[in-house]
Amino acid sequence: MTSTGKPNLPPYFGIDPAEAAARLSDPIDTARFAKAAAFGAKGREDLAKRGYSPDGRKRLRSFSTWEVCRYLIPVAPAHFRRVLKANPDLPQGTGEGGTKWFSLEDIMALRAHFDSEGAANKEYKSWRPEGLPAKVVAVANFKGGVGKTSTCAHLAMSAALDGYRVLVIDLDSQGSMTSIMGGQVEDEWQTAFPLLAKDFGRHMEAENAIRVAEGAAPLPFDETINEALKVSPRNLIQETHWPNIDLIGAQLNLYWAEFQVPVWRLQSRSWPLWDALTNALESEGILDDYDLVLLDTPPALGYLTINALAAADILIVPMGASFLEFDSTGRFFDMLYSTFASIEDGENRVRRRDGLPEIKFEWDAVRTLITRFDAGQQTDLANVIQAYFGDFMATYRQDMTAMVGQAAEQVNGIYEADHRQFNRDTYVRGREAFDRTWAEVKSVILGSWWRDLQMQSEEG
Repeated sequence: MTSTGKPNLPPYFGIDPAEAAARLSDPIDTARFAKAAAFGAKGREDLAKRGYSPDGRKRLRSFSTWEVCRYLIPVAPAHFRRVLKANPDLPQGTGEGGTKWFSLEDIMALRAHFDSEGAANKEYKSWRPEGLPAKVVAVANFKGGVGKTSTCAHLAMSAALDGYRVLVIDLDSQGSMTSIMGGQVEDEWQTAFPLLAKDFGRHMEAENAIRVAEGAAPLPFDETINEALKVSPRNLIQETHWPNIDLIGAQLNLYWAEFQVPVWRLQSRSWPLWDALTNALESEGILDDYDLVLLDTPPALGYLTINALAAADILIVPMGASFLEFDSTGRFFDMLYSTFASIEDGENRVRRRDGLPEIKFEWDAVRTLITRFDAGQQTDLANVIQAYFGDFMATYRQDMTAMVGQAAEQVNGIYEADHRQFNRDTYVRGREAFDRTWAEVKSVILGSWWRDLQMQSEEG
């Protein structure tokens, strides 16, 4: 105490420690987290419904004549109306006056009509080579808050608007992508978890066959593995409010995979755990059912992310134009090198010993995408980042706009936002931020498909 009878105060802010202590609650025990989690779940459900219909289900909005002609089908509005009038069997849209509104199913039917009857020099449908599997695109970075989920969601929606069939797999136990897509996931058995467990189970079945042939007793399977062996990836896929986007969702219990996978690996050191997701996609023809598979990963280089990266043909790495995110992304690439080079070295030592062909991880392309870009303040640093990462960088930098922020608040993608809620310039700028990103990613996808075709023809 001082001579004036006042307590000795900390040097900043004039805070009285005794008064601060009086404002504290009782010490927090673990049960208090359960209460907070319950409130969080209730609030999450309430906020998520902002983007839902009154019955609690998401519905994809309709698209106006202006949007159809500007963004989706390359045709002048006047000609578009003439074609509809001349073909009453085509979807006519809803609404009064000159502006009609069309569902995405309507638009796909109209696109097919223009593709067969329209101008020969225009592209009405996106190119997709026959006979090749879907391209798998992973969106990853082990730094949180860089825009992984929003980037993945908007790439899926962009591809769907282009007419592609898309499967989105949410590998982040936070389940944000699942919320955006309106998915309902009750437990880990409706996530990618049983796919990993099934792959381990199949590996152990093969090992047991060898043990039995050698006269040894087979290794027992626990209840989890027995149940997983009955699961088909198709049983996990759920439809979304987008007619051509399907989802394998996520929820909190998916995180147990990060603990269970190393336990399985200890039981069988020969199990190639990084191939579990790849095997699941390939084993039952999932890659033949879709044009694109998009993987949304957790903000960590754990076993789920490793599976996503091993399954991916193309890797998209979102990052902000800041020193810390540049530094973190560089370390992410270092971790990728260390992890996959280590797998290659370990596996190939055994394969060389056994006279088997060596494995090698390869990706069609890697693109680092600058998100939430502020040209007024971040251009210099973005140019430096571009110089260091070189051909790993996407050329377009994704601007942060008011439209992007509002869509996030409503648990929607920007393509789900009604353009009438904005002035026309705001909508055009907001949409351009993701249209240009999609254009660059689509270029990579089409280029890699084309290269695959050339390799196929050379081998044939």
